[in-house]
Amino acid sequence: MSAEPHRRLQELRDLLHFHNHRYYVLDDPQISDAEYDRLLRELIVLESQHPELVTPDSPSQRVGGAPLEAFAPAAHTVPMLSLDNALSEEEFLAFDERTRRNLGAADDIDYMCEPKLDGLAVELVYERGVLVQGSTRGDGYVGEDVTLNIKTIKSIPLKLLHLHPQLLQVRGEVILGHREFEQLNRQRENQGEPLFANPRNAAAGSLRQLDPAVTATRPLNMFCYGVGGNQGLAFKSQAELLSLLGQMGLRVNPYIRTVRGARAVLAYHQEMAGRRESLPYDIDGIVVKVNEVALQEQLGAKTKSPRWAIAFKFPARQEVTQILDITVQVGRTGALTPVAVMAPVSVGGVLVSRATLHNQDEIDRKDIRIGDWVVIQRAGDVIPEVVTVVASRRSGVEKPFVLPEQCPVCGSHTVRPEGEAARRCINLACPAQIKERIYHFAGKRAMDIDGLGEKLVDQLVEKGLVKDVADLYFLTLEQLAALERMADKSAQNILEAIEASRRRSLDRLLFALGIRFVGEHVARVLIDAFHSLEELGNASRDALMQVHEIGPQVAESVSDFFTNEENRRIIARLRQGGVEMQPAQQRSSDQLQGLSFVFTGALTAFTREEAERLVVSLGGRATSSVSAKTSYVVAGEAAGSKLDKARQLGVHILTEEEFKEMVGL
Repeated sequence: MSAEPHRRLQELRDLLHFHNHRYYVLDDPQISDAEYDRLLRELIVLESQHPELVTPDSPSQRVGGAPLEAFAPAAHTVPMLSLDNALSEEEFLAFDERTRRNLGAADDIDYMCEPKLDGLAVELVYERGVLVQGSTRGDGYVGEDVTLNIKTIKSIPLKLLHLHPQLLQVRGEVILGHREFEQLNRQRENQGEPLFANPRNAAAGSLRQLDPAVTATRPLNMFCYGVGGNQGLAFKSQAELLSLLGQMGLRVNPYIRTVRGARAVLAYHQEMAGRRESLPYDIDGIVVKVNEVALQEQLGAKTKSPRWAIAFKFPARQEVTQILDITVQVGRTGALTPVAVMAPVSVGGVLVSRATLHNQDEIDRKDIRIGDWVVIQRAGDVIPEVVTVVASRRSGVEKPFVLPEQCPVCGSHTVRPEGEAARRCINLACPAQIKERIYHFAGKRAMDIDGLGEKLVDQLVEKGLVKDVADLYFLTLEQLAALERMADKSAQNILEAIEASRRRSLDRLLFALGIRFVGEHVARVLIDAFHSLEELGNASRDALMQVHEIGPQVAESVSDFFTNEENRRIIARLRQGGVEMQPAQQRSSDQLQGLSFVFTGALTAFTREEAERLVVSLGGRATSSVSAKTSYVVAGEAAGSKLDKARQLGVHILTEEEFKEMVGL
């Protein structure tokens, strides 16, 4: 075959990539639309004549593929963590003070400030400069593979313009602009389709279309702000990273700015709040990141969020509406939560008709009554809440509200424990509590019983098939198949999910039990200290408080839970139902005594959590950040900046196989 078609195809692809970048990223086109269309048409014709020369990064591939039946899961090799929020100047200053204290910095530090876009977080995976996968954030660990849809977004390069690292996982936000949102809603209205509530919902709905051809008709855009896994791209700061992303042809927000110190951040926050209404897309605050990567790694991360970044939100948007009624919800711990039922009103583009009133003290403090006109806001632009009563609009027919002394679900007596704001139903058999406990128990971060959603749980509880979480492990195929909208295949899938949940780790089971103040991290700390539920259940408050990170509140809650006979009965029935409760692995030797390990990248033989537990069981320490004191960095596939940091500091690097050999596996 002549080399001429191959040479011309590559020339056309390069030209179209260049002009795509000029038009969709830089907003500075250098050719007319007609000339661009001629180049694209020539490419498509030439590829049709030589289909063996079509490449995944060809501009012709933006049209999307065949419709999907469902999205495949896409695991993130480096978790896409969420950010803590600062809702006031005081909260941001507290973050700055905490950051400088943890770094031991007496002077101001450099921050990178970025607009906080109100869209959908995604990850783009490039291998040697070519886009091979696009996925949603999901739960931070596993998202949905939306590669075909991602390829239809014209501001996302199918091939990076410059610098082609072996692997680059780019994080960013997919958005829909105000003008595009209005056009889309006008089109849907003309076609008799339901309207999107706001640009964020429209962007999310557009990106999650099973038919990529539909996504291709939606004018989505993307701004990039970070990376996950990375092999071959070196940078020392967030500013340098964003500059490199821009050089590679990725769209970076033009309003990013590096500033020094908290006061400069406050000034940037005020400036962007002033620009908010004039921007062509939604922002709901700014993101503030410690600029230097070395300092980011020194600060590390918590379970769900980095310690080196925070979302500094704008004041919530407010509206006025009327409270039509106040109802009461019962949570899994028995807490009664009053909820205002309001005349629907749009707040920041979202239709709001309900808002939490928190507790009786909050109702009394704000003097909220049924029939009142109130100012409401979406706290952090998310959670609706009542700010204040418009007392001047009272007519005298408004009715005060007091939480009931009987549970609105089961009729049992309610109490308000001393020192607490919440009134609680004390009936452990209360259906509302049972449902909420089961929702929590089956959650993805707990026992992860796939398919056990709210409607199914409602049926199970209301039909008396499940009275506590242990009953889940005694359900039969016949019982499930007899439920509404439950075919034999669906019933079998639920049973298989329940079967799989019998083998979850002990710390996940402890978290799933829903003990007050025991989240995922505390559950791991407790199991690492006591190794078994039996040992933990027999521990005194004093013994619990000897554990690092366990204070009197957690100790009292854990002790009270395990001294309750009903809770002990449920644990016994869980064991009877086949839930594995093998003691957590205790220290088997002092083989790694005095050594510290950091794991980075994707491991094949075990999860990162399992590897860290193994290190602890052998007397070593597992940490999340690399420093000069780190003994070893174990690098799996797609290892990122931690590996680069280890090389810079001269820390000994092990492959996964070398680590397994070290520990005798």
